[in-house]
Amino acid sequence: MESGLRVRPAYSPESEREQAGNLPPGQFVTDKFPVFTYGRAPEIDIAEWRLRIFGLGNDVTLAWEDFAALPQTAVRADLHCVTRWSRLDNLWEGVAFRDVMRLAQPPPDARFVTIHCYGGYTTNLALEALLDPDVLLAHSHDGLPLAPEHGWPLRLVVPGRYGWKSAKWVNGIEFMAQDRPGFWEVRGYSSSANPWLEERTWASGS
Repeated sequence: MESGLRVRPAYSPESEREQAGNLPPGQFVTDKFPVFTYGRAPEIDIAEWRLRIFGLGNDVTLAWEDFAALPQTAVRADLHCVTRWSRLDNLWEGVAFRDVMRLAQPPPDARFVTIHCYGGYTTNLALEALLDPDVLLAHSHDGLPLAPEHGWPLRLVVPGRYGWKSAKWVNGIEFMAQDRPGFWEVRGYSSSANPWLEERTWASGS
């Protein structure tokens, strides 16, 4: 781990943990790290990789060297898949979403975000959900660079939401005033995706 790396413990709203214990309802624990992906892992040339931050606020494009120069953060957090497995106490390393957002300086009417990925995958989140202190753009998992099938070189990690919100192969962050459903959301999955409330589909969550 790099010198000066900030390490934050697992975070979850206390009221939700008190209601459900340490595991969201309907989940079981696994030590494995299953791979669930729509399509194949893309082949990405790190020299050509770019992260574009756009929409409301500043339009910023980062090369890998630019991203690596940002303050680095480590977070211990659980990952809960909508297919009902949970992998606990993962160590993620990367850049806190809050630090990336500072580059864009979105205006007050920016209330939603679409995450864009190589391969065309998108997912939507309320900006408020991305401001939780354990949300980051991760390049490493449990002390090693992310495997390609787990999102290398960059994966969003949103521990307070089901795993499909933790999008792999991120290459864009779009700040918006209005919500716009992403890939799974237009196919019936919940936009809020809170595992403590079992918000799996439209019928169970907004």
